[in-house]
Amino acid sequence: MTRFLAGRVLSMMISLFLIITITFILLHLIPGGPFSGEKALPEAVTEALEEKYHLNDSFWKQYTDYLKDVVKLKLGPSFQKKGYTVNELIGAGFSASAKVGSMAIMVSLLMGILLGIISALKYKRWQDQLTMLVATLGVTIPSFVSGTLIIYFFGVKLNWIPTFGLNGWTSYIGPVITLAFFSMAFISRLMRSSMLEVLRQDYIRTARAKGLSEFKVMSKHVLKNALIPVIAYVGPMSAAVLTGAFVTEKIFSIPGMGEMFVESVGNRDYTVVMGATILYAVILNIMNLMVDIVYSILDPRIRLYK
Repeated sequence: MTRFLAGRVLSMMISLFLIITITFILLHLIPGGPFSGEKALPEAVTEALEEKYHLNDSFWKQYTDYLKDVVKLKLGPSFQKKGYTVNELIGAGFSASAKVGSMAIMVSLLMGILLGIISALKYKRWQDQLTMLVATLGVTIPSFVSGTLIIYFFGVKLNWIPTFGLNGWTSYIGPVITLAFFSMAFISRLMRSSMLEVLRQDYIRTARAKGLSEFKVMSKHVLKNALIPVIAYVGPMSAAVLTGAFVTEKIFSIPGMGEMFVESVGNRDYTVVMGATILYAVILNIMNLMVDIVYSILDPRIRLYK
């Protein structure tokens, strides 16, 4: 296990290094800069700002200085939001995104797995058809449509939930459902197909022939193996949801990571873009590591190390 973890940490460090390098190069290849906009600043002011933030240094010096700061967990100042560091902006944005995202992940997993199990056990019956109808709607309806409908009917017409912000527990209902709808639908379809495939395996028939109760067959053999494809999807899904979904955050006016990232790209706020990219890469690597560990628990045939 120690060797496996050491190898994964090393691969994470290499992937982070490559992501930082590629993103840094691409951002500097984009025409313009953080201080160029529709209303051009005087040349003297632009030069003073570039000197203040060391943007007039050579590319290699900027790159090496940034790597040194990243090692110290310092992501630099924001070019557009004066007086704020990237660490402060990401801390505030990630807090909002993580609250909504963690709830959305739990709803997606619980409802998606439950609906997938019901659909598989009631294969070709009305329960299966109804579940697949809901799953199809969840996959095909864009989040800006579902979010707008939730705001209109439950926020404006019925006045059950707030239509913007995160003030009180009821304000989480709309964005959580909107953010979880697609993932829940995808997980339910994935769980259904995986469970149907496992139910057709010979070892399931053997377990039933040995006289095991249906509960033991389902809990000990079917569910453990059927969950493996679902766990594989949870890793990248969690990273994307936890770091914010721009459309959902925009609809419900949530000051999270998604909105901050898109705004920083439009404003060419290099340091914020780099910081958000690094955070996403770190969370994605951590979630993939957790997925590998859960793999080995669910299926003893999968070994993390030799």
